[in-house]
Amino acid sequence: VNDTGVKSVTGLKGDSVTLYTDVPDIQRYAVIRWWFGQQNSTIAEINRTPSDEKTGRNFNTYYGPDERFRDRLQLDNQTGSMTIRNIETSHSGIYEAEIISSSRKHTIHKSFTVTVGE
Repeated sequence: VNDTGVKSVTGLKGDSVTLYTDVPDIQRYAVIRWWFGQQNSTIAEINRTPSDEKTGRNFNTYYGPDERFRDRLQLDNQTGSMTIRNIETSHSGIYEAEIISSSRKHTIHKSFTVTVGE
């Protein structure tokens, strides 16, 4: 399922911006993956597995190797939304979220354009 349109988010250098998934009942989804830029490099991911329920853990969180985002990203396990803290102009660009259902039969795509001003 493609969300209609690209959401625009604007912030000033040093601010925090949050990219909201606006997906109801996010707990039904097993994977929430965020990409940045044309190369579609994964910058953050929440991955829920059936064993997480047995061990009491709700999810595993992965943050990609892109140095621009080191210690700046925060994923919300309840909503799947991603916050970028202390943003820089190098964080301007296109962000994509892919939200995959537990059954792997349903996928939602979200797109955001982030613009960072001085």
